[in-house]
Amino acid sequence: MKKGKIKSFLLDLLFPKFCFNCKGEGSFLCEDCKAILDISNSHHPPSKFGERLNDLYWAVEYKNPLIKNLINLFKYEPFVKELAMPLASLITDHFQLLECQPNFSNFILIPVPLEKRKLKWRGFNQAEELAKELSSFLKISLISDCLIKIKENLPQVELSEKERKENIKEVFIIRNREKILGKKILLVDDVYTTGSTMEECSQVLKKAGAKEVIGIVIARAAPGQDQFKNI
Repeated sequence: MKKGKIKSFLLDLLFPKFCFNCKGEGSFLCEDCKAILDISNSHHPPSKFGERLNDLYWAVEYKNPLIKNLINLFKYEPFVKELAMPLASLITDHFQLLECQPNFSNFILIPVPLEKRKLKWRGFNQAEELAKELSSFLKISLISDCLIKIKENLPQVELSEKERKENIKEVFIIRNREKILGKKILLVDDVYTTGSTMEECSQVLKKAGAKEVIGIVIARAAPGQDQFKNI
């Protein structure tokens, strides 16, 4: 048995996994509770796009109380990094349920970045952890040193759609431009609400020479739904 698998086995033995919903032992999200989330079997991007994102894939509706709770356990205290795998599996299940399954073999993955103080506070970038899982599933490269967030902005959840667009302007830059020049990109984040963050990231990527940018998120939220209430 490889060292990594031995470590994982011992951790599971000492600290068994429990479903965050039903508390059943075995995984952080059991199959019965996963079924509650009603993973979409159709591709239905928002009817109205800006000029920047080429497409969008999302697995579940954020209004579901369980997904809202799981995402907030992942993003906020207690910062459960291990939820990356079960949450990313919702996206991969969505891909597999589609009648016309997408082919992303010639794409690269780029996570929506965090500003370094927020990254230090959380300990990890939730979008990057999701992208790592998707990279393994799709067998495509993950690039995390190109799209950089250079300053912190107000939390988007507190703002209107118009305020979100203004709030996110000029907070992202590109480094190592040669890695994205002419590339097709899957831009990964956790929740899509008004699309302001993804649209801004997409604009920056395309100005730097990216050929195409498709958004990939766990959940789609209506404006106002992404304001978390503990349940």
